[in-house]
Amino acid sequence: MLKGKKILLGITGSIAAYKTASLVRLFVKVGAEVKIVMTPAAVDFVAPLTLSTLSKNEVLHQLSENDSWSNHVMLGRWADLMIMAPLTCNTLAKMSNGICDNLLMAVYLSATCPVVVAPAMDEDMWHHTSTQLNLEKVKSFGNIVIPVENGELASGLIGPGRMAEPETIIKWAEDFFVNAHQLSGKKVLITAGPTHEAIDPVRFIGNHSSGKMGIALATEFLIRGADVTLITGPISIPVPIGIKHLSVVSAKEMYDACIIEFENTDIAVMSAAVADYTVKSPASNKIKKTADTLTLELEKTKDILKSLGTIKKDKQLLIGFALETENEIENAKAKLVSKNADYIVLNSMNDDGSGFGKDTNKITIFSKKGDSFSFETKSKSEVATDIINTILNKKEK
Repeated sequence: MLKGKKILLGITGSIAAYKTASLVRLFVKVGAEVKIVMTPAAVDFVAPLTLSTLSKNEVLHQLSENDSWSNHVMLGRWADLMIMAPLTCNTLAKMSNGICDNLLMAVYLSATCPVVVAPAMDEDMWHHTSTQLNLEKVKSFGNIVIPVENGELASGLIGPGRMAEPETIIKWAEDFFVNAHQLSGKKVLITAGPTHEAIDPVRFIGNHSSGKMGIALATEFLIRGADVTLITGPISIPVPIGIKHLSVVSAKEMYDACIIEFENTDIAVMSAAVADYTVKSPASNKIKKTADTLTLELEKTKDILKSLGTIKKDKQLLIGFALETENEIENAKAKLVSKNADYIVLNSMNDDGSGFGKDTNKITIFSKKGDSFSFETKSKSEVATDIINTILNKKEK
């Protein structure tokens, strides 16, 4: 899978840098060509001589040396895949904000290939809000994060923050190249986030959906080579580069956009939390707080999933979501049938780690053939992988 692939390895100043010698050896063993760029701090943790011997290529860590210039632009264009391992919170922050103060960052900012990062840091640093925000930000740029592992850390603590083992990174790279063109030529439609139903010009009825699950799905489909269109209600998280993004506000606007886009879609995933009811007659001016009570007349919105299920062609695949608080399985299975979907993804508000705004989710997938697939609580990016693997491996014939 990796024979002949060009791998650009970026190494930053973490104690986990000692693992890169094994990582380089494994890449070379399976036939990959490896070039290495280090930060100045990384040189203190692993010797460039060791890595150049293993990779059979010169290791670079300075923008210029002996009156010669390291062409960071060509390095960034040379690779099929750039891997930052280990990635410290310092370099993560630089990636997040586009700070270019060393050769590795210059190469990263010039890279035209996919970029994957394998973070490594102590538990408290990993959990820090700034670290998590920076991770979300670099993911929004289209970068991919290999999850950290749990175990003993350099500080002596035991917890999350260990860089993924070299064998894990190799396996990830193999899977990446297998999946990279898996959906080339396929058009995917995804909805995400809430809808806002106007009460008056300044107030609305809405929900707490963040759009994180839909963004994760769109990103994973993009990685696999699909042409992705993402329709979102009002969300605050950025959409990865390379995804066609249509922003709407109301359930009606989302319905209209879906009907237009669905005609040329191969796979549609409706993960948005669309309002079931909308205000029948929104006020044209701001409603003043004069009366003790306020009565709003609501009417049903058009059911997007059911409408798409009605017009769905045989070769189109339709996936819906069911967020339930009671009778979860029964309600999800009923929704699968009534909407004429191919799959329904169930997540319950009663499960820890599930629900609006969370970074994790716990799902069960039901197919129209009667199959069910249950998964443990995982990050939403991992959940997206599980969903896509399930619908592709078990796709109805």
